[in-house]
Amino acid sequence: MAGMASRMKIAVLFVFPVALLALVIAVFLSTGGLKVQPAAPIESLVFERTVLKPGLIELHVRNTGPQELAIAQLDIREASVPFSARPDRVIPRLGRAVIRIPYPWVQAERYGIRLFSSNSIAFDTAIEAAAETRMAGPATLGGFTLIGIYVGVIPVFLGMFWYPALRRLGKGALVWLMALTIGLLLFLGIDAVSEALETAATIGGPFQGVGLTGLGIVTTFLVLAAIARRQAGAEGGETRRQERIALMIAVGIGLHNLGEGLAIGASYSIGAAALGTFLVIGFILQNITEGLGIVAPILRHKPSLRLLAALGLIGGAPAIAGTWAGGLLYSPALAVLFLSIGAGAVFEVAYEIGRLIRTDAPRRPFTLASGVVAGMAVLYLTGLLIK
Repeated sequence: MAGMASRMKIAVLFVFPVALLALVIAVFLSTGGLKVQPAAPIESLVFERTVLKPGLIELHVRNTGPQELAIAQLDIREASVPFSARPDRVIPRLGRAVIRIPYPWVQAERYGIRLFSSNSIAFDTAIEAAAETRMAGPATLGGFTLIGIYVGVIPVFLGMFWYPALRRLGKGALVWLMALTIGLLLFLGIDAVSEALETAATIGGPFQGVGLTGLGIVTTFLVLAAIARRQAGAEGGETRRQERIALMIAVGIGLHNLGEGLAIGASYSIGAAALGTFLVIGFILQNITEGLGIVAPILRHKPSLRLLAALGLIGGAPAIAGTWAGGLLYSPALAVLFLSIGAGAVFEVAYEIGRLIRTDAPRRPFTLASGVVAGMAVLYLTGLLIK
């Protein structure tokens, strides 16, 4: 009984400040809050998605301002056009609406669109190259699957085909390859963070894009680190340890490719990126190094073909899911989350590889430094083809 009373007392002590805080907020609201009115209405509208159908433009928007927002007028190319809004032209705070515009748009033309609120505040967006948005269906999913295979699965497996040649290298070369893998992962992580922050600037203040990016990175890093620590305590010799590192690398690269696929699918669905032969070749050149990074930790052993196939699919196949989500379900907040998760994953895996080769660092400082720099440089140079 004494223990129960003690726990109740602790609970009351925790709840008491919260109850007082609720009372203060209630008093504040009941007295009308602050009576200061802003000099101008504070309104914010985010364009989350644009869907083009024959003779119709749909704008998916979200009100990210502190109060409800009413859409009063819509202009295309500086000419007022009729429109309708679902569920309503008045959008509550953090609410969404789909604006339907009957308009005879022309393939590959650019269209500037401006919305006016009831307070005459303008919000602008643009369709850079008009193209019919692909709807969900067998043909659409097949097309996005093919894109994911070309930019994710194929490059990863091609990189893994270097495995027989790499096995013939000496100890110093193997250490350099591990350092090269660290450089690759660091570059991928930095690139993902940059893209996440760029997208975060478009999702509106209430969603706190920078904070969401940090949350995704830190959470993913810590979760994977906890998994790695648990695996480190598992039974098995050096071979099992190397295989676990390779698996972690594949998972990190797979999460990165998930975010990459999301961006590709979103761009392709609205015609903003011409994913032709040149672009696909560029992604193959950049992502082929990911396969090299996956097999680097297991070069001293002879893994089964089943394990190699599994590692390749884990690293490359998420690009397919990313293209599906990007092409059919894209939202800026989702993009920020995917990209930040990918960044956290590759940073954690780079850390694990660093721990793996830490005993060689004092003896081969220039080998390690040159490997890291070479890995980052390779992705920078191949990135020139697709950025």
